[in-house]
Amino acid sequence: MGSRLRLENKVAIVTGGGSVASGIGNGRAAAILFAREGAKVMIVDIKQAAAEETLEAIKKEGGEAEIFVADVSKAKDCQAIVKRVLDRWGKLDILDNNVGISGPGSVVEVSEEDWDRVMAVNVKSMMLMGKYAIPPMAAAGGGAIINISSISAIRPRGLTPYTASKGAVIALTQAMAIDHAKDHIRVNCVAPGPVYTPMVYTKGMTEEQREMRRKASPLGIEGSGWDIGYAALFLASDEARFITGVVLLVDGGVSLASPPRKAGTE
Repeated sequence: MGSRLRLENKVAIVTGGGSVASGIGNGRAAAILFAREGAKVMIVDIKQAAAEETLEAIKKEGGEAEIFVADVSKAKDCQAIVKRVLDRWGKLDILDNNVGISGPGSVVEVSEEDWDRVMAVNVKSMMLMGKYAIPPMAAAGGGAIINISSISAIRPRGLTPYTASKGAVIALTQAMAIDHAKDHIRVNCVAPGPVYTPMVYTKGMTEEQREMRRKASPLGIEGSGWDIGYAALFLASDEARFITGVVLLVDGGVSLASPPRKAGTE
């Protein structure tokens, strides 16, 4: 007897399902893995070319997917995404909220406009996607939502707007989990650590910096977008049916370890 696909007959939306460059980002990994496990996937990205690259990867493996170009910080776009999914596939089971942008600086340094932009993209987008995705999920008997946060939420490192937004994602996840448990909708959060994705290497990370990041993990290995994608796949699947409101750290243990001491310091 063949093994059953983990997301057989499920319909999923992955926001941020493209990637800022060729390679495997967190959203692209999730979209490919969802499709590989039998889900029909709506790949949402603000850049069409990025979404198309993910679509090609899914089609090569014989999966079913479609792209939708949208700005998920806008309500009308989020509403249109869900409408298209329901028109195309008739239901919605899984929402993977993967869109996020960086936000450097302290509260003294950040501009009001940049602060508002980070909050709109990283937090409001998840609220808006939930607003339109939850009613059809609830009507069909339930579903699963995965919100992508970051270990920056619990271990700040000089990116205060980003840290604040990712902390808000954790609180939003837990509040949604309580609000919609009655609808049989599970809402969980993945907090990636320093994974090596296109978002990182397009910013000019040197091989030396990359190696330092790898060594920072107690496991001594480098994380990738696939690690985040597999975590999302588990939380989306029925294997996680008794899990809601959790923050799953996928960071190689980095958040448990103190930074290495500099020579001559205690």
